[in-house]
Amino acid sequence: MSDSKVIPIRPVNERSAHITQGKSRAPNRSMYYAMGYQESDFSKPMVGVANGHSTITPCNSGLQKLADAAIEGIEEAGGNAQVFGTPTISDGMAMGTEGMKYSLVSREVISDCIETCVQGQWMDGVVVIGGCDKNMPGGLMGMLRANVPAIYVYGGTILPGRYQGKDLNIVSVFEAVGENAAGKLSDHDLHEIEKRAIPGTGSCGGMYTANTMSSAFEALGISLPYSSTMANPHDEKRNSAKESARVLIEAIKKGIKPRDIVTRQSIENAVAVIMAIGGSTNAVLHFLAIAHAAEVEWTIDDFERVRQKTPVLCDLKPSGQYLAVDLHQAGGIPQVMKMLLVAGLLHGDCLTITGQTIAEVLKDVPDAPRADQNVIRPIDKPMYAQGHLAILKGNLSPEGA
Repeated sequence: MSDSKVIPIRPVNERSAHITQGKSRAPNRSMYYAMGYQESDFSKPMVGVANGHSTITPCNSGLQKLADAAIEGIEEAGGNAQVFGTPTISDGMAMGTEGMKYSLVSREVISDCIETCVQGQWMDGVVVIGGCDKNMPGGLMGMLRANVPAIYVYGGTILPGRYQGKDLNIVSVFEAVGENAAGKLSDHDLHEIEKRAIPGTGSCGGMYTANTMSSAFEALGISLPYSSTMANPHDEKRNSAKESARVLIEAIKKGIKPRDIVTRQSIENAVAVIMAIGGSTNAVLHFLAIAHAAEVEWTIDDFERVRQKTPVLCDLKPSGQYLAVDLHQAGGIPQVMKMLLVAGLLHGDCLTITGQTIAEVLKDVPDAPRADQNVIRPIDKPMYAQGHLAILKGNLSPEGA
């Protein structure tokens, strides 16, 4: 006989049975029948699909195909998909206007939407699909509050635009506005950059907030390996969404919940990765809120502690040269994580949504980056010896900034 530990299989409809089982729930089942359910469906898990699709922003306008893929994956794995929507605000559009006052508020609204639907409908699990900046922390906070088996599917990064032989992204347009105002760029070139910078769907291409948080979610183990740097238009992104749904059904059977994954140690892993990739300053305020939702002790001083021992390994915009699609081609977040793990800067025993530990997920990833790329630096030749997100304290900000 094998000595390996057997993970118990749980009733997959343990929660939804509250509203689908017994004679008293006949009216409930009648409403399900109206939507095409069959009697056999009531023994299957009810799995939410929190769909952030929106035509407000290109960050979210490519999410419907991912939601459709997740629905397919849920149904093929033996679940019932229950789709509901979450809102979004585009920071890129709202910045510099009164609308930006609603951006951070939207994080809380998204979180509330997910918690409300999952808990109100006794869902057995949930796939959360988001794209723009506040979708990321808002989605995870809702997952943590509901604390049912859950997985995050990031919408994916955008592909670069192109003009006069140079790659473009959204920041290229902001910079072009400044150059035009200074008389260094013609109106014609400004207009051409404006039209060409964003060629299709996906989130802003550099290591800005959305790509930073998606990378951090992969490091946490709440998203699938390699998924955080995939481009939205590519088929692998849709395939990953479908696979995420299948993995979630297994997590429901095993009872793996977000708070089993998001711990103090896994947050430290995520912050180490944020430092290594040169991630956004917004990660600080978002992870303080995420830790609060997970009921994990984590303070602003912990960011500084991790920063001091973690090098910046990736040459990514806005401070560097490359985009998220380049990081993906260079080995993605697993390559960065493996380097940090080998250096003793990650906790390898943290659980992931796959049921494997971080160390198990990374076991086949090379210890060092490939020599044919310049996006990920060797750990002994980093961009910077210490992380870039420094926490400062003084008379202007005694509690830190």
